[in-house]
Amino acid sequence: MERLNKYLGRSGVASRRQADEIIAEGRVTVNGVRVTLPGSKVDEQTDRVELDGKRVLPVSGYLYVMLHKPRGYVSTVRDPHAPRSALDLVRVKRRLYPVGRLDKDSEGLLLLTDDGELTLRLTHPRYEHEKEYRLLVRGTPGADNLDRLRQGVLLEDGLTAPATVLVEREEIQETWVRVTLHEGRKRQLRRMFEAIGHPVLKLIRVRVGTLQLGNLAPGKWRFLSEGERVTLLDSAGLVRPALSARDQACQE
Repeated sequence: MERLNKYLGRSGVASRRQADEIIAEGRVTVNGVRVTLPGSKVDEQTDRVELDGKRVLPVSGYLYVMLHKPRGYVSTVRDPHAPRSALDLVRVKRRLYPVGRLDKDSEGLLLLTDDGELTLRLTHPRYEHEKEYRLLVRGTPGADNLDRLRQGVLLEDGLTAPATVLVEREEIQETWVRVTLHEGRKRQLRRMFEAIGHPVLKLIRVRVGTLQLGNLAPGKWRFLSEGERVTLLDSAGLVRPALSARDQACQE
């Protein structure tokens, strides 16, 4: 027996959090009975689970895709106010969901998957998985301001967690800075640097956990290699069966 929201996550229809919302909306039935409690349990071998009248079955393996999200694209699944979604750049037959988010004006590594448990572990603050960014900021932050970033900056939603901050190089009236965070509030880096008087001009996410963006060009995507997949899952404390080459080819 397993929780219904986890079953839906394994089936690739939604992340664990999104599954809770779908269940609460009354869109899921188990053996013909509508279920609205996310904590309800099901047996994969004996129960028939349906979403909006269509049967839902767990997939044989999860899919993991790395995308270099370009600027000008949102990273949400559905946004009626945004004509361009980064998910439209990835042509696979499975429904994938972004792990975390990058705002429209930012670019860089965006992991897409149907593995709801991995999504939870990489995005929830309690697991403290690192995310690394390169930022071009206006002006040159002094030592005092860099220390503020490293110790925590007071924003309207509270004090930020300590960050790792390194100055890469200074240009004319601009500076490239590399920042590593363990949390991911909405537009957090932009707000942090705005607070110290050095607005962000460009933001690129270059790492999520053990995954490195490398030389993947903006707008391009690829499946994770087996080594990347295993290392990422291991860092999250998870074990998953590999998606066979035949199954993976069917997703393209």
